[in-house]
Amino acid sequence: MTAQGNIEGQSVNRPPLFDGEDYTYWKTRMEWFLQGSDYMIWSIVEEGDLLVTNAKAQWTDEDRRIISLNCKAKSILYCALRKKEFNRVSACKSTMEMWEKLRITYDGTDKVKEIRIDILVTQYERFQMQSGESIAQMLSRFTDITNGLVGLGKIYDVPDMVRKILRSLPSSLTLKVTAIEEANDLKLMSLEKLIGSLMAHEINMERLGESSSRKKQSNALKANEDKSEESLDNSESSKDSDDEEAMLSRRLQRILAKKKKFQSGRRFFKKNKDFRKPKVKDSKKGEVICYECKKPGHIKADCPMLKKNDHKKKDNFRKFKKYKRKAMAAAWENSSDSDSELSSSSDGEEANMALMANTQDKILII
Repeated sequence: MTAQGNIEGQSVNRPPLFDGEDYTYWKTRMEWFLQGSDYMIWSIVEEGDLLVTNAKAQWTDEDRRIISLNCKAKSILYCALRKKEFNRVSACKSTMEMWEKLRITYDGTDKVKEIRIDILVTQYERFQMQSGESIAQMLSRFTDITNGLVGLGKIYDVPDMVRKILRSLPSSLTLKVTAIEEANDLKLMSLEKLIGSLMAHEINMERLGESSSRKKQSNALKANEDKSEESLDNSESSKDSDDEEAMLSRRLQRILAKKKKFQSGRRFFKKNKDFRKPKVKDSKKGEVICYECKKPGHIKADCPMLKKNDHKKKDNFRKFKKYKRKAMAAAWENSSDSDSELSSSSDGEEANMALMANTQDKILII
């Protein structure tokens, strides 16, 4: 509908303009407009033109009033139609014929009307409040269905519509539905009272939800502040721990470096264990020469001279131990003699010790 139609439709002195869309809405408004203007005009549209039995020359004032009402009804209906819709009914002779033709054109025949009623009844029976939908939006959809049924002649009782709305509410409103059913007689409850109660409950729930959301936001802000403080403390402690870890890491690196250096030295000595035993070859014969006896054919470790000296050292060491035991026994035997004897024995012991020292030096020299 254009802007002009909207302006005309809002005037009580002008009939609602029909442009071919939403016929049910226009028809309802047109009925009210005609009844408000003069109920006799609505009777002419619904039942047909009023009849005048007298000839034109014999018309009375009543006959002229009746003819004037017939013409007024037709004029009002013409003024409510745009050119396209006017062309549909311009050939009709009576106002009732014009109204019926518009009804058949947009509402269809009785069969079409029955089909439309079945469709709307199905929508009514399956009606449910959708997720995220407000009470006002739900009521608007429900009213569109019921008004469409009323326009097609199908009317539901108010108690039936009240029960239907209560059954269409989601499970989150189960407690509210139970409270309404217990506090009211659904047979006497109006649709407006039910909708008002549901909208009041919706407003209270929104208010509680806003308060809870603000509380959650404050709690979240406090939690963020606590987390920030904890993060600062953790960063400081982590910094200290990082310093300690860095110091321990440096110490460990120094220890590992020393260990690696020591192991490399051991591998070097193990690989070159005979580097202190150079093997000199005879330039003439190409044989190894011993450093001890200067004879070819063996090295110092296998020299027979060293082995011979080793046997001598062992014999001398055994003799020294045997002599030492005898000297110690003699010293214990002479411990009970007189001082002179002690002095003589001490001299003897000194001589023995000197002899032992000389003998040990000889052994060592050998």
